[in-house]
This record gives sequence, C-alpha cells and structure tokens, in this order.
Amino acid sequence: MSSPDPQVRAARNQSTNPAARRPVVAVTGAASGIGALLTERLAASEEIKQVIALDERRGECASAQWHILDVRDPAIAEKLRGADVVVHLALDLDLETDPAARTAYNVRGTQTVLTAAAAAGVHRVVLCTSAMVYGALPDNELPLSEDAELRATAEATGVGDLLEIERLARRAPRAHPGLNVTVVRPAVLVGGGTDTALTRYFESPRLLVVAGSRPAWQFCHVEDLCSALEHAVLEKVDGELAVGCDGWLEQEEIEELSGIRRMELPSAVALGAAARLHRIGLTPSPAGDLAYTMYPWVVSGSRLHDAGWRPQWTNEEVLAELLEEVAGRHTVAGRRLGRKDATAAGAAGATVALLGAAAVVRRARKARRRI
Repeated sequence: MSSPDPQVRAARNQSTNPAARRPVVAVTGAASGIGALLTERLAASEEIKQVIALDERRGECASAQWHILDVRDPAIAEKLRGADVVVHLALDLDLETDPAARTAYNVRGTQTVLTAAAAAGVHRVVLCTSAMVYGALPDNELPLSEDAELRATAEATGVGDLLEIERLARRAPRAHPGLNVTVVRPAVLVGGGTDTALTRYFESPRLLVVAGSRPAWQFCHVEDLCSALEHAVLEKVDGELAVGCDGWLEQEEIEELSGIRRMELPSAVALGAAARLHRIGLTPSPAGDLAYTMYPWVVSGSRLHDAGWRPQWTNEEVLAELLEEVAGRHTVAGRRLGRKDATAAGAAGATVALLGAAAVVRRARKARRRI
C-alpha cells in the first residue's frame, strides 16, 4: 500500500495533534495577579481559540468565558469540559493568611483541579510553583538545573504548600493516564503588585545581611512568567521548567544599584530573632524566609532556552521596577510599618526595637519560669 500524500498526512496530524491546532485554555485564579495578566495575554493571542476564566469573582477580560466558583468545588469539572489545557494559578501565598487555611486552599485546590481536569478530558495541566522549592543552600550550584533535587523544607512562607503541589504534579500522570502535567518554577517574582517576603526585603531601611552568607539574586518579571506559561500552554516545551532573568546579581551589586546600605548581623542573632519575632506574632515571616536572602537558588532556565524562549527583562531592570513599586513603603523584619511608625522609629532604630522586643519577651518568659 502506498504512503498517503504529504498534504493528506499533514491534515490528519492537524486533526489529531492538539498541539497543531488552536487550543481552548482554562485559567484558574483569572481575576487577579498573574492569572489576570495571563488571561488577557492568551485572549489576545491568535494561537489560542478560547479562554475559559475561573475565579471567585469576575475579572476584567471581557473576551474570556467566565465561571464564578471556588476551585475546590468538584463542580469545576463541568466548567473544564471542552478545554485542552488548564493553567492553575489559584494559589494563596499571602503573608498575612492563616497558614492552615492557606495550605487547605492551595493543596485541596490543586488536587481538585488535577482530578477535575482528568475527568473533563483535559490533556495538559500547567502548574506554577516557585524556584524556592530547590531550597536556598550554601552548596547550591550556580545556576541550578531543572533536574536539581528539590531540597527545600517547609520552613518558609508557603514553601510547604509548593512542595506538596510538586508531589501532586508527579503523581497525577500515574493516577490519571493521559494527563500531562507541566510545572513552571519562577525566580523572585516582581511586578503586577506581587507582595512576598522577598519583595518586602527591599522595603527595609537597611538590607539585612547575615554574616558569612553568600546571597545571589535572580528575579523574574511577571511578563516573562506569563510568556513562559504561554510557551507551556502551546506545548512548545514541557516537563519541569525554571524561569527567570539571565544570570544573577551579587549582594554588593544589589546594594550599589538600590542605594540601600546593609545591616550585617551574626547568623545566630538574625535567625534567632527572626524565629522569636514570628513566634510571638510581631512579624508575618517565619525564620525560614531568611535563608532565601542568605544563599543562592539561581536557576538556569535551560529547557525554556532550548525551546527558543528568552526573558525580555534583565535582573537590573526588574530590580529598578521593584524599587519603584515599593517606594514609600516601610518594612522591618517582614512587618509593614505605617509612615508614622517608620518616622518615629528611624532607619536602623526600627530593627533594633523589634530585636529588643523579642529579647524582652524572652527574658520575661524566663522570669515566669523561675517563679
């Protein structure tokens, strides 16, 4: 039997290969943050047939098909029918959220979306975690490859949730044959109102540097993240993907570019004070967040690069935008201060006051134990 005509073969491939046609894409968390930016981007793309937007409120994108619901609702399966790809961005990583409630939302939401996507016949789910899952450790390679071991612990804000989402991503294809899961891990996210312990670091009157540490800063602008997510949606790349600006900045470069001077503390003092301040409720950031300002967790992004993707932003440009976004804010040890508080406390005085408060509490507890 002779082989089919090349044009006939191409037409057959076009009809059977989802990557060769314009996909219908569902985005969770579509009303705000990264979800809103990605929804607008995909809705404007000629390579996308339709965008299904899901959130607990309606967003601004008029051309998307909106469904209002909690992603933990099993009814989401019906809303995903007809979608080829789901991008799950409905995550709560707010510093002020109760940790137990945050975990319940993030983990249960991801479980429900993966199960619902498989039930609805979706062939690909794209999840977004963070390069923080690699862990910030003194012996990390510079840069880390995507295949590097995930050595983070659950001690930093939301990282335990992200590690559990990574585990769900690995298990999903085995539990749901035919379901492809892609995980995107951005470096320090900046832009679009992103508020994390790492962006708040640059709201401080002094940049806390732990003596003997070796920070290396790599940023990821939200526009570059959306571009990387679109690459994954269009199946130009898959698997586990790291995304960020090319290269990194040393702490000395950060200080020179920002014009913010450092305040250097011994490791035991900095980590001990951070743990006490968080334990007594004075700051939202656990001590584990500090590790990500001490040691490198820079990623190479080689898989995206091999697929032809390149970041449009440099680390220097993203840092400049971050400094512009946080101008006028005052944060000490992860806790935002009002303008009056910051003025009254002074630049280094606020830090000293918080460290002193932790010491006072410690002494008071010791005194009670002696009674």
